[in-house]
Amino acid sequence: MTKRTRTRTRSSLLALILLSVLMLTACASEPAGHAEPKKSVNLLFNFATSSLDPNVDSSYVSLRAGITETLSHLNDESLEIEPWLAESWDSKDGQNWTFQLRDDVMFHNGNKMDAAAVKASLERAMTDSVAIQNALRIESIDASGHTLTIKTTVPFPEFPSELVHPNTSIIDVTETDYINKPIGTGPFAVSAFTPGASVDLIRYDGYWNGPAKLAAARFSFNEDANARSLALQSGDADIVFRPAVETLDTLKALSGVTVDSTSTFRVHQITMNLDRKPLQDVHVRKAIDALIDRQAIVDTILYGHAEAAKGPFPSSFSFAPEYAGKQSGLDAARSYLREAGYMEADGVMQKNGEPLVLKLLTYSSRADLPLIAQIMQSDAGKLGIDVQIEQIEKPEEYMAANRDWDLATYSNLTAPRGDAGYYLNATFHPKGALNFSGVQDAALTALIDMLNGAIGQQARSELAEQIAVYVDEQAYNSFVLHPNTLVAYKSDKVANWVTSRSEYYMLTNELDVK
Repeated sequence: MTKRTRTRTRSSLLALILLSVLMLTACASEPAGHAEPKKSVNLLFNFATSSLDPNVDSSYVSLRAGITETLSHLNDESLEIEPWLAESWDSKDGQNWTFQLRDDVMFHNGNKMDAAAVKASLERAMTDSVAIQNALRIESIDASGHTLTIKTTVPFPEFPSELVHPNTSIIDVTETDYINKPIGTGPFAVSAFTPGASVDLIRYDGYWNGPAKLAAARFSFNEDANARSLALQSGDADIVFRPAVETLDTLKALSGVTVDSTSTFRVHQITMNLDRKPLQDVHVRKAIDALIDRQAIVDTILYGHAEAAKGPFPSSFSFAPEYAGKQSGLDAARSYLREAGYMEADGVMQKNGEPLVLKLLTYSSRADLPLIAQIMQSDAGKLGIDVQIEQIEKPEEYMAANRDWDLATYSNLTAPRGDAGYYLNATFHPKGALNFSGVQDAALTALIDMLNGAIGQQARSELAEQIAVYVDEQAYNSFVLHPNTLVAYKSDKVANWVTSRSEYYMLTNELDVK
């Protein structure tokens, strides 16, 4: 073989090797190019959280993101309490309860959920949250196998409904990084958490109710409503909770986008701080209430996606009473203030030479609340009342820790368990977790205690109506409107999304992509 022949042969061999490598590379990369993409969604929520601790986080992210679950569950359609982690429960006297737990539930770490684990979880929740301790009224818990025996401090017929609350979520307390990685029983486990930004989730294949259809999900946060709307338009989010109401028509016009507007159990209210001297006079409180043009706010701020409120409960509930007609408007407000000893002088509403100045708190994570605050400021100004608006970030924390404010725009779920007891206890009972007004009314407390011991929907509804009327007469809070839950999502991608009236259940094992 000549030198030229050997060279040609070597070149051909090198070319053949190079071609083989290229073909192998192409074959190796082909499956990745044609593989089914990982099924995931990004849900953008309107409240940021710095902690995933399900027992204290007021944003309820762990439950909403499908990380944790509770013993009982609210059926959004029937408003009935149903079993969830508990298979059943029973009580002969409303005070001694027996819960039979599911025997096929595992925590994300592989540990079995039994009665001992549930007992430890509930005791931890009550230790870390005074609000939950007051709400549950548990005297003792005993555990045996998958049977949980609970005794409440008093007869409490509606006790199982309190176990719907997200802060009663069941976690494995042997794993103590509650803030960053709570170990729950839900369809998704935490893979990463960036406080204030997002929590990344992966499917938990051992989920008792069948593995999630999604392989992964992201539950992210942005408190700017317009930014949430833009995120859906740009493709950065697949599901957006409470987009800016003024962008709804734009979003509806987008191909493959659906906008849900669903009635809920929420109320926007003006909370009044009874520790402040002017507001200790019922006539001043009634004057503030009379200033609120509810229907105008519904039409101009919520674009009709709300119901003007007459009280804390939407009119569709059996325990929403028929309220007596009451005066409203500037003249009515002025009349109430006169009864409280206030007079206008040189355009200033004053009493004994002291001008009426009110500090009004609001927060931007619910975009309509600052607008309601501005309308109140403007209307009060027409009577010479100086309303000074202050923006805060975390309303519950601020109102509980500070008493230097007079009024606050606040939004709250009033009947998330289909029963009036939750809101009335939390808001108006002296031990209530949401009693930011500081109500200490013996007659009202007695009525609420009667409600807590009442059995049967009719008896409970009648008492709830009586309490709601009493609260209205005393004007302890002003109820502005019941906003619809607004959700926009890519319906050409997302399958099986359900807009929950309770706002509790979002990322479920049934959620899917097309």
